[in-house]
Amino acid sequence: MNRILVLLMIAVVLSAGTTFAQKELPPAGGQPKDFVLPRATSFALENGLKVTLVPYGTIPKVTIYAVVRTGHINETADEVWLADLTAEWMKEGAGSRTAQMLARDASKIGGTISVSVGDDRTFVTGDALGEFAPDLVGLLADVVRAPTFPQSELNRLKNNYARRLSVAKADPQSLALEKFRKILYGDHPYGRTLPTETIVNGYSLDKVKKFYGGNYGAARTHIFVAGVFDARTTEAAIRKAFGDWARGADPVVNIPKPVSRKAVYIIDRPGAAQSTVYLGLPVADPSSPDWIPLSVTNSLLGGSFASRITANIREDKGYTYSPFSSVSARQHDAYWLQVADVSTEVTGASLKEIFYEIDRLAGTPPSADELKGIQNYEAGIFVLRNSSPGGIISLLAWMELHGLPQDYLANYIKSLHQVKPEQVQQLTKKYIRPGEVAIVIAGDAKKIRKQVEAYGKIVM
Repeated sequence: MNRILVLLMIAVVLSAGTTFAQKELPPAGGQPKDFVLPRATSFALENGLKVTLVPYGTIPKVTIYAVVRTGHINETADEVWLADLTAEWMKEGAGSRTAQMLARDASKIGGTISVSVGDDRTFVTGDALGEFAPDLVGLLADVVRAPTFPQSELNRLKNNYARRLSVAKADPQSLALEKFRKILYGDHPYGRTLPTETIVNGYSLDKVKKFYGGNYGAARTHIFVAGVFDARTTEAAIRKAFGDWARGADPVVNIPKPVSRKAVYIIDRPGAAQSTVYLGLPVADPSSPDWIPLSVTNSLLGGSFASRITANIREDKGYTYSPFSSVSARQHDAYWLQVADVSTEVTGASLKEIFYEIDRLAGTPPSADELKGIQNYEAGIFVLRNSSPGGIISLLAWMELHGLPQDYLANYIKSLHQVKPEQVQQLTKKYIRPGEVAIVIAGDAKKIRKQVEAYGKIVM
């Protein structure tokens, strides 16, 4: 009798385990809502400086960006990373404050100050408790308008950049990107991502001051304020801190003419266990009506975890851990890029599968359900990315750079969901053309050359 009870109990447990092991589908997500930007106030000073104030949220914090239209686009061939050095040095002393005093004064108002440099813009940013927005304006004004560039910091900063260069030269992704950008842009500033040791060693106080003097000014600067703050006192602080700043030069417009030709460029790394693959080509930039549909196409093809290329070479084949594609934009310029670190022995096989997925999408539209999942993902990411003061400012600055209309934000989610399966197919065929894709591989040339020679002329 006891034995029968035991057997019955085991049967019940096994039955329950089988039921619990069955995969349950999550509930369907709701329809993403349109993104609504809080009412913004914009004005310009007589010297050309632009200002945008955006009340946002309920947390008593404020974020301020001074976005200056200068960056790598303004560097000459012997000034690579000079924009970065200049911006970083600006934090080392400004106005009557030392670097320590800047950090202390920012801390006193519950915030921080940072700088970052991109191809087209430099961001001098800060955050603080909302009641101290005018004080934060003053701090940022000192950094942007009155850097002292203390000579005592030059050697330390140069040594830091020399170390960064050494690390980058040993990193296969940095090397692959450097080669890829050089192929597309040649001698244009966008084609220069790494300096030489000679260039770094040649950095000097005079060069930095000259770069700063020629590239910083009111006409190139836009102040964005977002968060919880008093608009009246903040505007007054901006007018006082920036009103008498020299206008300076207008932003530089230097539109490249990128090209790509089908070839395999190998960066030899003898003994490498992996191959770092970069492949891509120029595409439409954000000012094009194809931009939003192209972003959806990229997300479906390789730009999301649920994308086809990721499912193929990561989930199904196990060739790589974290492949991704992106549409990378600069002013009036963009390229599509697929990146994957794959095992050396499957370098050729990985290229085969990537091109298979490109051809498959160019040949047959995705299903409505597959596309809907990607659209919901993109809509959710868009809202999340712009659900903070810094996110909102970044988006507004991005729209300004690319000359996008004010209704771009209000219509973005709607535009995402208007993309049709046939449109995804057409844009894949139009822009991601296998016959023009430049392929850069950093890996062991002896082991990968024969694997990849079918994909284009080998260039070493």
